[in-house]
Amino acid sequence: MARKYILKRTALVEEHKPTVDESSFKINYREELNPAQYEAVSAVEGSYLIIAGAGSGKTRTLVYRVARLTELGYDPTSILLLTFTRKAAKEMMDRAAILLDNRCSKINGGTFHSFANIVLRKYAKAVNLDNGFTILDQADSEDVINLIRGQLNLSQHKKRFPNKATIFKVLSFSANTERKVEDILEEEYPHFAEYTDKILEIQKIYTSYKRKNNLLDYDDLLIFLRNFLLELGPAAKSFLSTIKFVMVDEYQDTNKLQAEIIQGLAQINQNVMVVGDDSQSIYSFRGANFKNIMEFPKLFKNVKIITLEENYRSTQEILNFSNHIIEFAEEKYPKHLFTKKNGGELPGIISAANENMQSRFIVERILELREEGVPLNDISILFRSSFHSFNLEIELNKANIPYVKFGGMKFIETAHVKDILAFLRISANPVDYVSWYRVLLLHEGIGPKKAQMIMDEIAANNLSINNNPETAISKKYNERIFSLFNLLHQMHTKNQTPAEKTDLAFNYYEPLFKEKYDDWNKRKKDLEIFLNLADNYRSLDSFLSDMALEPPHDSVTDIEAEDKEKERLTLSTIHSAKGLEWHTVFILHAIEGFFPSAQSVDKIESLEEERRLMYVASTRAKQNLYVCYPMQIFDRHQGITFAKPSRFIDGVADEMAEQWLLEE
Repeated sequence: MARKYILKRTALVEEHKPTVDESSFKINYREELNPAQYEAVSAVEGSYLIIAGAGSGKTRTLVYRVARLTELGYDPTSILLLTFTRKAAKEMMDRAAILLDNRCSKINGGTFHSFANIVLRKYAKAVNLDNGFTILDQADSEDVINLIRGQLNLSQHKKRFPNKATIFKVLSFSANTERKVEDILEEEYPHFAEYTDKILEIQKIYTSYKRKNNLLDYDDLLIFLRNFLLELGPAAKSFLSTIKFVMVDEYQDTNKLQAEIIQGLAQINQNVMVVGDDSQSIYSFRGANFKNIMEFPKLFKNVKIITLEENYRSTQEILNFSNHIIEFAEEKYPKHLFTKKNGGELPGIISAANENMQSRFIVERILELREEGVPLNDISILFRSSFHSFNLEIELNKANIPYVKFGGMKFIETAHVKDILAFLRISANPVDYVSWYRVLLLHEGIGPKKAQMIMDEIAANNLSINNNPETAISKKYNERIFSLFNLLHQMHTKNQTPAEKTDLAFNYYEPLFKEKYDDWNKRKKDLEIFLNLADNYRSLDSFLSDMALEPPHDSVTDIEAEDKEKERLTLSTIHSAKGLEWHTVFILHAIEGFFPSAQSVDKIESLEEERRLMYVASTRAKQNLYVCYPMQIFDRHQGITFAKPSRFIDGVADEMAEQWLLEE
């Protein structure tokens, strides 16, 4: 007779949740935060959208939440914080560690790309990758496309064929926005639409070229990570079980791929908090999707929205002006910035007769502020496009006012730094043909054809840096090729630190470098900095990954050319100024056709983004805000024409801004 076993009904066993006893906390969260910040910080499980108005203490809120989750007893390594720059991630982790203790530095923090790099190397098998893949930066990707373009003989067309940068831009935009290449061409580049088939062919070859040679570009990092998470295989399940909380900074800047990655990361534990400001979504040209933040409540269950409106940066007068600009936005989360700061002046709307008078006013006002004790470092001039400041730069130079302009060449994009990187990349990945092409062309007597021939030999395994060149290089190659293979053989086979490898490459490269650049003396400083950077690493792979993912920004050549004084005025595009603040801000060229730009007025989405740009610019100011415009501008087709003030400042009430009319 079968034995009977009676099942008892039992309550479901809940996962142990730490009980909240705030009296035992090291930090008094209620006292140190305002009510909205406290609500966000004390949120534990569930989905949260934090709408953080400009200057409302967004970073502080994230830092305190990391500390509070740690105090609640959650494992810091189960907290993931994704940001757009590594500097932001590091700053938040450092601040949390200072605030609480060193446990906070153990959280997983980084950019989407650096996080993808770590995960994909760890779970390479699960996504059919070799974990020794090389990361292509934008310039490398463009070089690969140029190689393919050359092989397909596309420059032979009677009509102009798009260059490598444009082709890459289209392919990358397609990857990040998940829109078809043909649609992007039709909408953004109708003059190249006839080449759609050729560009799709390049895309196909480019993709297979990367796979074959173990290369990933920036977009691939996100695509592979997204696929790994959403396919939810055993490896992904195991990985996701280690992540309890997902936190995302600057959510308004995410693209479609990144939004899908966040959904993938939160699919098991479903604890996700994104922080952002819809009114500061200004990067659609990079593929950022304004809809991500607007539709977040539809993507996750029971989303709670918390709005941070208390501003700690600007005077109420500047906030009233900024609130007014964004009030007319078509689609937004309602918010009204306020402050407890007193004693501000009304923003000034400055109308100048012409562009030069606008420039002279700014120069004079800067000199007056300097006399009043406002340092140059705390003054900024912001503009919609880089060329808007050319006239002003002439006037600043005349007045001997030192300035730094954002939007110049980045350190890692300089040709000589890319040259030395190419040697290191070949030593790490002997079939990195982009780097081979670059290195071969440095040598006198080797042009594109000869370089391609040598690369074909490498591909056929007739030439390899694995073998000793003494035995492997035949007489048909000259002394220079022998020396190059000898160097790369040593770099590839010897167990050396990144600094030692860089030193070897540098010694070989130096005579080529002096032949190639007239100003090698100036450029040499960049290479010395590069050598110092290499010295901070023990592994070549991590050095190359960091150089591709988080390169240092400034070129010393640019910095050295500046005045030796430390104190400098900032000139910047608004896109480069986001997240920064100054005592006094001047906004240039607030006229129709310039700001908003002429290209944006046909589409409501573009025009709305221009409005958000004006909002971002005005909320950078702490104490003084001057919005300037010339009443006449020079147009090379029409000569001197009358300008119309920007629709964003036209008709602003007198109690919100003071109108200034400049006179000689």
